[in-house]
Amino acid sequence: MAWLYLLAAACLEVAMGAALKLNGGWSKPLPSVAAVAAGLGSIYLLALALRALPLGTAYAIWTGLGTIGLTVLGMVYFQENAHAVRLFFLALAVIGIVGLRFAEAAG
Repeated sequence: MAWLYLLAAACLEVAMGAALKLNGGWSKPLPSVAAVAAGLGSIYLLALALRALPLGTAYAIWTGLGTIGLTVLGMVYFQENAHAVRLFFLALAVIGIVGLRFAEAAG
């Protein structure tokens, strides 16, 4: 169950980042409220996941999934640059996260 909490926390982190992009420097109420709510929800779910998962692994995966999700969202939705070097390092992040997950399972 802890891994599901962690995945949900990362999804809310992505939602928070997207809402921050859309909130116009806190000038738009709906995206601003969404950003705060998603951020609080993300931290709450991370705290639940940390009951059973090691801090370093959980935090690295949480931030890594958030980074990957927001980078992909930025490229797809906000037409941010998707050049080969960026995609290469994004792939390295994915490899690192998968490696941490399997290292935790093996340990």
